[in-house]
Amino acid sequence: MRRVYFDHNATTSVDPEVLRAMLPYFSEEFGNASSIHSFGQQTRAAVERARESVAALIGARPAEIVFTSGGTESDNLAIFGLAAAAAGKAATGKRPHLIATSIEHHAVLNACQALERRGADVTFLPVDREGRVDPDDARRAVRPETVLITVMHANNELGTIQLIEEIGRIARETDIYFHSDAVQSAGKVPVDVNRLGVDLLSISGHKIYGPKGVGALYIRKGTRLEPLLYGGHHERDRRPGTENVAGIVGLGKAAELARARLSSEAARVAALRDRLEQGLLEQVAQARVNGGRATRTPNTTNVTFPFIEGEALVIALDLKGLACSTGAACSSGAIEPSHVLTAIGLLPEDARASLRFSLGRENTDQDVDFALATIPGVVEHLRELSPVYKKPAVAS
Repeated sequence: MRRVYFDHNATTSVDPEVLRAMLPYFSEEFGNASSIHSFGQQTRAAVERARESVAALIGARPAEIVFTSGGTESDNLAIFGLAAAAAGKAATGKRPHLIATSIEHHAVLNACQALERRGADVTFLPVDREGRVDPDDARRAVRPETVLITVMHANNELGTIQLIEEIGRIARETDIYFHSDAVQSAGKVPVDVNRLGVDLLSISGHKIYGPKGVGALYIRKGTRLEPLLYGGHHERDRRPGTENVAGIVGLGKAAELARARLSSEAARVAALRDRLEQGLLEQVAQARVNGGRATRTPNTTNVTFPFIEGEALVIALDLKGLACSTGAACSSGAIEPSHVLTAIGLLPEDARASLRFSLGRENTDQDVDFALATIPGVVEHLRELSPVYKKPAVAS
């Protein structure tokens, strides 16, 4: 059976060049990167080369890159680390205040909510129908005790790209640290930390054809940050623990490839996404695209198919050979509808009837043809099973 994968926002395959770069560090290049003998120094050199590649992808300096276990740890290190550092110098009785958005990834949302339970105040900014934050809302939310603004660069469900540069200017004007989760944008669209005006930025290896279990946090020079963990002096005292050398090498190679292929691959995948989107709107009655009028990452579309359950459609499509999702992979099986889709104004039943299609490097025109030949019939079949669906009358 033909298999087509349209779930690249959940994870990507490891690029063959990335795998080849990693393999020696599972066997003959096994030294501890903190050891001073030649075995250790060889792996240390590989780690530092990877640091340079990751820094180049986002316009940073290598010394500003801290390797982590992935996007979730990077987000948590940024939020908890900054809040802890701010609390250490805050005036007695002042509750630290953070600003986030209502559509952040759960790695950010749950971290902010945990800080709320510990006594912090958090303002969650609303978004419009396209999933965009109004920078003026961020400006109005700033207080004297605000210590951090965190706004994701691109949304994982919609692909919507936020006006990070404008929010960055607000953060600089008000002397507030600014973090952005760029897990879904780095390697897909240009990311430059200086142009964006961020002090902290999170990325993840497995979203850009690198391995799972490795990521990075950009920390602008001079940013005060407390570590989450305590141990050795690894990563300039920001993240202790023996380095995952093979994973770091893989992330570095993936960053190098993403940077080299960025422009051509973005244009190619965007053309595929647009053809898929247009075909679904033409062939499936009442289908509509969520966030389609916003600037988006080139590979992502989110489509509502009214009168069906999204998870039933995902399963039915998988049985036909097409892999997609109802939203964030970390929320699979959740009872509640997507917080992103309800935040942009969808009714719960429409949020549950929405699917995300996220394309990638290996996808082709033939894959889009297959999807357009498969999805409409499966949708129609599931609608016929729905007690609330009334099939449109055929004009005589």
